[in-house]
Amino acid sequence: MNRRMIAAGVAMTLAAALPALAQGNGNGNGNGHGHGPSRPPSSNSLAPPAIATSNAGVTPFAWLDDATVLEPGAVSAAISVMRWSGSTASEVDMPVVDVAFGLTDRVHLTASVPRVVDGVDSGGPVGGVGTSFFGIKIALVDDRRRGVKVSGGMTLEMLGEGVLQALDAGASRVQAGVPVSAELDRGPLRLFAGGGYFTRGIWFGGGGFGVRTGRRTAVSASFSRSWRRADTLDVPLSDRDRNEVSGGVSYALSPQVSVFASIGHTIATLDENGAGATVGAGIACFLPPVRR
Repeated sequence: MNRRMIAAGVAMTLAAALPALAQGNGNGNGNGHGHGPSRPPSSNSLAPPAIATSNAGVTPFAWLDDATVLEPGAVSAAISVMRWSGSTASEVDMPVVDVAFGLTDRVHLTASVPRVVDGVDSGGPVGGVGTSFFGIKIALVDDRRRGVKVSGGMTLEMLGEGVLQALDAGASRVQAGVPVSAELDRGPLRLFAGGGYFTRGIWFGGGGFGVRTGRRTAVSASFSRSWRRADTLDVPLSDRDRNEVSGGVSYALSPQVSVFASIGHTIATLDENGAGATVGAGIACFLPPVRR
């Protein structure tokens, strides 16, 4: 009963917040941390990808994943639509494709590729393939008896055209990142946290939880932060970051197919660092390995 009440509460919150978030901040005061021109995620070096996790939950624009590694031969895929709204700009990513493939008992491959809808004519983002991520995830600890998991790996980041135009001339399109994740599995409840570094001077970290609230439903919530240490000296360290809280809910149509929705909003973030609200929805598919 308690888990059903949690699911109902999250669903009502999503339903109530979705229209308001889709309209953006309006006056730019929603984040309480600056009123410069909004910079969409596709042109913002602090904005991470949209990640659909292996249990069909989704974290909008967050460098945050659980520590679960897929079985060899298993495939997890998700297609979603994301809309970000800032005080003076908006952006639509459609589709966002997230894929993971189990390579060995302790290794799986991941990819996240968004397509940014062109909005240049209206002062919006540059269209085309946005910043994409391709990674290898390695299980470092998998203690099933205690429910403790730790993973690490390497991620290649292919910067989209919008980010390249916002960086200094000559900046490399290819960047490398080293993410680390930890997870505590307690049956219907999972706690996860992670962090890491990208070669262009970006650090990131965060944490969250997921709860299976019923046979078909699951909810999740998380907080993530990304920041840069090497930047213009006259900008305070506190103004070089992007902080976001997010929540999601998923519903299993079948053991292999789920639909999901998510909302996110930045806090204490400058407009030029991507302050704004994000809403998303999509469908995820899990293909178990073929047993012979």
